[in-house]
Amino acid sequence: MVTTGSALWYLARGTGFVSLVLLTLVAVGGVVVRSGARPARLPRFVVLGLHRNVALLAVAFLVVHIVTVVLDPYVTINLVDAVVPFGSAYRPLWLGLGALAFDLLLAVVVTSLLRARIGRRTWRAVHWAAYALWPLALVHALGTGTDAMRPWFLVTAAACVLAVFAALAWRTALAPREQQPSAPRAIRTAVSS
Repeated sequence: MVTTGSALWYLARGTGFVSLVLLTLVAVGGVVVRSGARPARLPRFVVLGLHRNVALLAVAFLVVHIVTVVLDPYVTINLVDAVVPFGSAYRPLWLGLGALAFDLLLAVVVTSLLRARIGRRTWRAVHWAAYALWPLALVHALGTGTDAMRPWFLVTAAACVLAVFAALAWRTALAPREQQPSAPRAIRTAVSS
């Protein structure tokens, strides 16, 4: 089967869009995992597994997105442009932000695979890069995406932003409660004083 340039273009657009949605779910899932909360009383391993599997699915869609963009003859983007930020002749800023997001994603994936060897502290420090990855990917999509100004894309992008900010607000609201002593401990402290 011969793939035409337009089929590659549609595949690149579709996988880019799905990647953004999946990366949003990964960001929200990361906030939930980090909070220690268990939505719907799910066991922690289910929440962690869901976060990890959605992240792997996002990586798979992103790889297909990058490969199809590189193979599509409409615009000349080579594989180096997908990895080295701001070197492309085509929309260098916007494509560079996408490359930077991809590089951060690679760092998170590699350190996650090597977590047992590099230690939890190093893994966590690199994993914080995921919080920068998501807005870079969003801005990349808005700046270089063919559909960036279409209403359906803008509504989806707004929903992604709202989802991430809602998760962060929820997590921030939990933080003060986590620092307060539990009621029995507070009573013990008051009685012993």
